[in-house]
Amino acid sequence: MTEPIGIIAGSGEFPRMAARSARAQGRRVVVCGFVGHTDPALEAEADAFTLLHLGQLGKLIEFMKSQGVREICLAGAVSKPKALDLRPDLRVVRLLFSLRGKGDDAILRALAGELEREGLRVVQASQLVPELRGAAGALSSRQPGEEEWEDIRFGWPIAQTLGKLDIGQALVVRGGIVVAVEAMEGTDETLARGGRLGGKGCTLIKIFKPGQDERLDQPAIGAKTIEVMARHGYACLAFEAGNTLFFEQEKALALADKAGIAVIGLPRDWNGGGDA
Repeated sequence: MTEPIGIIAGSGEFPRMAARSARAQGRRVVVCGFVGHTDPALEAEADAFTLLHLGQLGKLIEFMKSQGVREICLAGAVSKPKALDLRPDLRVVRLLFSLRGKGDDAILRALAGELEREGLRVVQASQLVPELRGAAGALSSRQPGEEEWEDIRFGWPIAQTLGKLDIGQALVVRGGIVVAVEAMEGTDETLARGGRLGGKGCTLIKIFKPGQDERLDQPAIGAKTIEVMARHGYACLAFEAGNTLFFEQEKALALADKAGIAVIGLPRDWNGGGDA
């Protein structure tokens, strides 16, 4: 086998997909998950596996180094409300006290720094499954109408500004009004709140936070995203192509077509000109 890959695993299918892809490439897979976040069944996809409490950074590093890992990636979500109930070891306490801000990007950058100081090079998990990266262009049968394009043009720079402030990756708009902003609750809860407040016809904008470390936390959408949007009468999903992970794309787009939801990927440097 080639050099092992360490996977710091959260919830969802991403860690499983990354592990399977790495093993298919002939790599030994070493996985560290977290109690209450990671599916214990993920052990079946790993050559070495452990479950720790969130905040046990010293044990995580010790485990990875004991398995000969020199390259490591982060895959899967961590519930932010649950993350407040972490059990920090001394190393994490020192790390948190050293931070000026406690946003996602600040914490993840600090974590990456700690790992790399221990000789664990942090890489982008999506390199293992590049087919997950959402493509540019209209992906659904229905393209955005003019009202939806107006909302995308209105909301796109706002979403980028919120991302720069390390607040969230998702924004809900309708009729030139910001309806909901993602914070620690996650995209699905933001969608539900936006649907209740904005009614039918809302647009979801999902972007990669400008200036964020691409190795650490890419935005994600999938079939569940579309299911929630359909339930609340959304009209459009605009996401940043190339930097957004699109899970269960075939199923998601079939659901979007059934619900009449327009799905479009826009490049990072899109400036609102034209219709793409």
